[in-house]
Amino acid sequence: MQLLLFSSQMSKPADNQQFFRDLDRRLWNSADQLRSNLDAAVYKHIVLGLIFLKYVSDSFEDRRIELKLEFQNPDNDYYLGGDAELLASELEVRDYYTEKNIFWVPARARWDFLRANAKVVPGEVITLLDGTVLIEPNSKSIRYPDGEPEKFKGLDILLDRAMLAVEDDNPRLKNVLTKDFARLQLDPDKLGRLLDLVAGIPFNHGELKAKDILGHVYEFFLGEFASAEGKKGGQYYTPQSIVSLIVELIEPYSGRVYDPCCGSGGFFVQSEKFIEEHTDNQVFNHKERNKAVEDRKRQISVYGQESNPTTWRLAQMNLVIRNIEADIKLGDTLLQDAFPNLKADFVMANPPFNLKDWGGETIRDDRRWEYAIPPSANANFAWMQHMLYHLAPTGRMGLLLSNGSMSSNANTEGEIRRAIVEADQVECMVALPGQLFTNTQIPACIWILSKSKTARDNRRNRVGETLFIDAREIGYMKDRILRDFKEHDIRLIAETFHNWQRGTGYVDVPGFCRSATLADIAVHDYVLTPGRYVGAEAKEREGESFEVMMPQLVAKLREQFSESARLQGVIEENLIGMGYGE
Repeated sequence: MQLLLFSSQMSKPADNQQFFRDLDRRLWNSADQLRSNLDAAVYKHIVLGLIFLKYVSDSFEDRRIELKLEFQNPDNDYYLGGDAELLASELEVRDYYTEKNIFWVPARARWDFLRANAKVVPGEVITLLDGTVLIEPNSKSIRYPDGEPEKFKGLDILLDRAMLAVEDDNPRLKNVLTKDFARLQLDPDKLGRLLDLVAGIPFNHGELKAKDILGHVYEFFLGEFASAEGKKGGQYYTPQSIVSLIVELIEPYSGRVYDPCCGSGGFFVQSEKFIEEHTDNQVFNHKERNKAVEDRKRQISVYGQESNPTTWRLAQMNLVIRNIEADIKLGDTLLQDAFPNLKADFVMANPPFNLKDWGGETIRDDRRWEYAIPPSANANFAWMQHMLYHLAPTGRMGLLLSNGSMSSNANTEGEIRRAIVEADQVECMVALPGQLFTNTQIPACIWILSKSKTARDNRRNRVGETLFIDAREIGYMKDRILRDFKEHDIRLIAETFHNWQRGTGYVDVPGFCRSATLADIAVHDYVLTPGRYVGAEAKEREGESFEVMMPQLVAKLREQFSESARLQGVIEENLIGMGYGE
């Protein structure tokens, strides 16, 4: 995130970046050591749950400190006249926190209390920091008419009850938080050390507050856990550089933003960052710029749907940490559209590639299928038509799909693609390099579609034109397995697209980009693979290491195997139709 230097007391952007790098590596290495044999898919909920609890507790404490200063300041309207007892009472008034959109954190869930009681002797009565004895739930009896004092049974149970208490006091968090500490039978010592590790995350750093720091840590851990889980991790996490690229391409400044398969909420978080980075940087007063950013954020409304309950919870926590108000529904988007009447200004998604047996045969007459009924054996064009259906008349969308979507003619896929092209809704196609994802080696592409290409918002009239960008050679190998984009790679692609949209500073570059007409696309039989248009030539692979080259070749070979099997099926169907079937 680009942050400006507003005063000599504030950290410079480079300082923040180094701070985050050091913090990320220290936290991840320590957390990974404490994981032992626990599966990463399970462990992530423990770690991320604790990070979230630290966030709500830190935010609560930050507001508490602010209130205390106001209550003790004779010049403030909230001044309490130095009455210590009244001060303590007022600090526990819920409305002071909720009026600032701060979650109410009950005393038993506050971070200081948890740390103070994390290592007490089993069987010892648990007391709050003010000396109040906690009462065991549902323990009223003749002997204990007010309930039996709660005794320490373990840190795992203490944490479960803390999470439950936060949920009970905050309806928005109902069924969101992790309450599995006791069920997982975690090693008490390692759980205590993990609590200490999360406790060590700084409350602030320069102008960075709890929201910035813990939001960054949460996002970083999501990515690391996705890598550790491999294929399963891709179900809830899209690489940040790909998310950033799509957001930069469609520029969601204001309006309704929708992600029909939102995973852990990465597109929404990146949209917020986009607003922060592009808010007027000429405002040098820190408070004024923060207000300008918040004003811009209020111009965005967020909608999403996620079918996996576990991933839905990750998204809810991720958005809460970022203070993003969002309406995220739980359910199967294609079969149970939770927003049937939504028309969004921006739609972004990374749906599952080539999803088979998605239930399409049960909704063949759905009104979303404007161009043709999508094949039940592959959901790619069901997702595309769903997103187009929900796009406002002047809306833009970015969709990540497998490369096969650009050329496949299986069933109705070619028919739908041709109809969308002829409707002049394809604005840009971006071919991506291989090895970008933890969960698949399938090559991918980005579709940028617009409901209207007429001149508006400093964009020229692009009616009848489509930009093709071949980015397969862009990026770098971040390790032996994964490729990634750097900021300048994202900037190159995004600026090429925006220069083309504006009609300033754009030229066709052989092998990289070309502006084509609908007639050009028709000549290529409505195949949208950028290589066909930009004139890309196969490059010599001499000098590339085996580790880099082999996975790419294997992925390409598998893609060709898949295409061969598909073509064989098409030929068999044609033969049967001609009466030559077996």
